[in-house]
Amino acid sequence: MRIGLIIYGSLTTLSGGYLYDRKLVEYLKEHGDDVEIISLPRRNYLHHLEDNFSKNLMRRLVNLQCDVLLQDELNHPSLFLLNRRIQDKISYPIVSIVHHLLCCEENPSWLNRFYRLVESHYLSSMDGFIYNCRSTLKMAEELLGNCGYQHHPSLVAYPGGNRFHQLISKAEISQRARQDGALSLLFIGNIIPRKGLHILLKALKRSPENQFILNVVGNRDADFSYFLTIKHQIEQNDMTNQVHFSGVLSDNDLCNCMKESHLFVMPSYYEGYGIAYLVGMGFGLPAIGTNHGGAREIITSDADGFLIDPGDDATLAGYLVQLSQDRELLQKMSLKALDHYFSRPNWDQSMKSIRIFLEELI
Repeated sequence: MRIGLIIYGSLTTLSGGYLYDRKLVEYLKEHGDDVEIISLPRRNYLHHLEDNFSKNLMRRLVNLQCDVLLQDELNHPSLFLLNRRIQDKISYPIVSIVHHLLCCEENPSWLNRFYRLVESHYLSSMDGFIYNCRSTLKMAEELLGNCGYQHHPSLVAYPGGNRFHQLISKAEISQRARQDGALSLLFIGNIIPRKGLHILLKALKRSPENQFILNVVGNRDADFSYFLTIKHQIEQNDMTNQVHFSGVLSDNDLCNCMKESHLFVMPSYYEGYGIAYLVGMGFGLPAIGTNHGGAREIITSDADGFLIDPGDDATLAGYLVQLSQDRELLQKMSLKALDHYFSRPNWDQSMKSIRIFLEELI
């Protein structure tokens, strides 16, 4: 197959969505397909809207020699009108890879109304969809249902959690859980408001001192003003010895970090899926996330982790204290997290299903 893929910036960008796209491109190439990456410059939302009127981009898409064009849904502001402008000039179908809907994030209501208008117009221009989970599919269908959309072929292909091969044994997990001392919490994600780091810090402030150590792994420059707010929150609450920022880690260092942690916590306001929860489970880390978005399809509350309402730092604090004080429960949930990890599809299985879907669509 000859396949085009539209993304913003570089395929090597560090995020779950780009990891998904990268794994798909690798799989397609390994199985003999030609993949052409069409990279659009990363700018702000309003400037992305201007891409719809770019003669150069329109010419490139009209002249593109491919059997199918994939578009990362993140690019919707650049394509929501352009897709319709080229509709009668192309012979290939257009398929959107939907990781995450912007209009489902915590934004002012007026802004989300605008996002919904643009995003629904984009989605209704598609010939097919690849969703990363059923929660994303449901949200997209609800959005499309408001504009009389006729259903097109779609596939749910879950991300794999098998990013690393250096996992951990059940004996090591049990020994780690029974260790005395502070509970080691791990947060992995870009340091942006949506990920809820400030909620986790509020929960720690509610908890007894010296019971927890938090390691924050992620890009501090994704929203630097928010990072400064987080630093101020830590200093104001006298938590500088309790919270450590590791920045972006190499794969080897990240593996070691997960092996040394007890619990993965990311109380995000919204996750399209949340690959990091599943990756952590591969190291026996019970996960705490929120019940808004795809985390519900990874975490089984009271079994391999807990789900809370977005912003509920009081309930989060209660769960943290419970696991810190009941190490037998921590051990039980850690082993269930590892079992759950092995029950999920791996990258090859999911990417194979996408390739079959594309062949059938063509």
